[in-house]
Amino acid sequence: MSTDVQIGPTENLGAGKQIGILTSGGDAQGMNAAVRAAVRTAVSLGARVFAVYEGYQGMVDGGDGIRELAWEDVGSILHKGGTMIGTFRSKDFRERDGRRKAARNLLEHGIDRLIVIGGDGSLSGLDQFRAEWSELLAELVAAGEVAQEVADAHPALMFAGLVGSIDNDLVGTDMTIGADTALHRIVDATDALSSTAASHQRSFVIEVMGRHCGYLALMSAIAGGCDYVLIPEDPPEAGWEQRMCAALHRGRQEGRRDSLVVVAEGACDREGKPITSAYVRQVLEEILHEDARVTILGHVQRGGSPSAYDRWASTWLGYEAVIEVLTATAETAGPVIGFRGNRVTRVPLVEAVARTRQVPQLIASGDYAAAMELRGGSFNEASKILAELVEPSRIDASEESRRIAIIHVGGLAPGMNAAARYAVRLGISRGHTMLGVQDGSPGLRDGQVKELFWGDVEGWLIDGGADLGVRRTVPTVEELYRISRSIEDNKIDALLMIGGWNGYQAAELMHREAARFPACGLPIVCVPTSIDNNLPGSELAIGADTALNVITEAVDRIKMSGSAAKRAFVVETMGRYCGYLALMCAIAGGAERVYLHEEGISLAGMQQDLEWLRHSFASGRKLFLAIRNENANPLYTTDFLARLLEQEGQGRYDVRQNVLGHIQQGGCPSPFDRLLAVRLVSRALDLINDQFTAGTSDSFYLGLVKSKVTARPMAEMMAEMDLTFRRPKDQWWLALRPVMKAVADAAV
Repeated sequence: MSTDVQIGPTENLGAGKQIGILTSGGDAQGMNAAVRAAVRTAVSLGARVFAVYEGYQGMVDGGDGIRELAWEDVGSILHKGGTMIGTFRSKDFRERDGRRKAARNLLEHGIDRLIVIGGDGSLSGLDQFRAEWSELLAELVAAGEVAQEVADAHPALMFAGLVGSIDNDLVGTDMTIGADTALHRIVDATDALSSTAASHQRSFVIEVMGRHCGYLALMSAIAGGCDYVLIPEDPPEAGWEQRMCAALHRGRQEGRRDSLVVVAEGACDREGKPITSAYVRQVLEEILHEDARVTILGHVQRGGSPSAYDRWASTWLGYEAVIEVLTATAETAGPVIGFRGNRVTRVPLVEAVARTRQVPQLIASGDYAAAMELRGGSFNEASKILAELVEPSRIDASEESRRIAIIHVGGLAPGMNAAARYAVRLGISRGHTMLGVQDGSPGLRDGQVKELFWGDVEGWLIDGGADLGVRRTVPTVEELYRISRSIEDNKIDALLMIGGWNGYQAAELMHREAARFPACGLPIVCVPTSIDNNLPGSELAIGADTALNVITEAVDRIKMSGSAAKRAFVVETMGRYCGYLALMCAIAGGAERVYLHEEGISLAGMQQDLEWLRHSFASGRKLFLAIRNENANPLYTTDFLARLLEQEGQGRYDVRQNVLGHIQQGGCPSPFDRLLAVRLVSRALDLINDQFTAGTSDSFYLGLVKSKVTARPMAEMMAEMDLTFRRPKDQWWLALRPVMKAVADAAV
């Protein structure tokens, strides 16, 4: 609820300023979240906001095409796909006369600051409009359409661009608005097709969007466990048809009943000839002599409710866009605002568009290496990993290979199975024997260790839970003797711990006591896996994104259940003493208040919020939502807060409380969690192999930091943690508290 967090800029930053906001080009899930955040942030800061309907066309047409938006106008849109203000590919705006009309119509409302959400074409038009602004105004003044004093009051057009593109094709940012949700749609379809394909021992060719960018195809192929992928940036060499069929045949030999090939709509061969999904199907039928089907997903990839990421990330971008245009000056070059490593970044618009358009040019010229380089490090890393999974160097371990054991310790997290599957297959491909430890630390102590073969993990990718079993038990020093004996008996050369904080503590204990128990001195690498997202060395843990999506979906349904009454909800999330799930869900779910342990709860704050709540419902509010982290306060419990709200409401509204519980740990892992899992275990295996090669036995904990997988020595781990509250001392996501405050309610 009420906190001491400041919005950031001064409250009157927007006084006397007018902002226009529009969405242009193809629609993308999350656009509504960005519009909502921009409107509410601007209103919070005292600015007026005008929606330009139907993209640039509304600017050209004027009249009802430009309308002021109030706080309440953007309520109940956060969970909706598409864009509430419409989008259009305007031909009129491409002409100078259309842009002159647009400038005149903006000036009628005093607008000289724009937020544009669209693709590279939309942003290019914006840059041209800005460059011509002074000339257009001079023409309007000369024609008597605009008074000189009006032109003098608005000498420059200031803007911020946000990229709404499911293709994730903007060079210079990690993710664009809509890409994560589109990936959800594709992977959901891939999972569904896998089951029906397995029933008939059938092959499916899945065509996804991406004329010049293979992001959706590549990432969905990894996350969906597909057998082959064809993308524009890296056309296959001659003879690819035989290699593709060999990969599918190998999978069938290992017991797989289905085969899946993903084709980006812009895929071509090295001579520039398009590779169609129909052609791929023909190849499969002619070479493999088996039934094949084509599924073209089409515009379903653009539709539906945005994912949790596309809600909170787009909200953050909308907030930052408002700050950008309100603090801009006539000399400010408008940027494209995006993300690099969970941090907001600003890229010069001209540079971003030019580099983005360079990719298809490089593809056309045959410079595929340069095209791949522009796509960035994580794209190239994913491409190499998929190539290894599709065409492994081996699928059977040799007797002399080193033995790596996988163990889960901590709370269950979606994605544990996916991480174990990737670890087994990549490990075998890299020449190791992979072992599985049953039931965590007690299983290692008791020798419950078995070899895992390529086919053993076939169904693990899309399954929640942990087939190896997981326990929270941290071994005692006295148990290390038996663990040492088990390590020796099973000839374990390294340990891959895929788990939570208890697993990290167990690994650190073994590393620390290696002098007393030499067998415990083997290389150990900890891979962060926890829905709480409370682990050292990583900004995101495997499982947290899935849990957040589960919570967000539950909150959507909870809010819908109260749509016919005046109701207040208090929803409790997991997270222990880490408020990640609570804050991110509050933003993604459109909550008015959030309780975090990091901020605490005070009686004075609750009194302030109760006064606001009484006034708000008396003024017409119908729904209120508060999210509470489970350990936000030991005394101000979820039940207490719900009873307090009901007592003080005095019949103005009814109150319901919801403790979401273990549904947050269940379900099929999200695409992001699957992709994070494969990146982390691939790096973990590299670290272990480095130790084998060097003849050393160092241990590490690794994670994702600013979009890169990094590793740190085990000896540094405890210093990074707040041991009392089991969370890192530095938590990047707390930077979103001002964003939450800005969009929560106008009267905050």
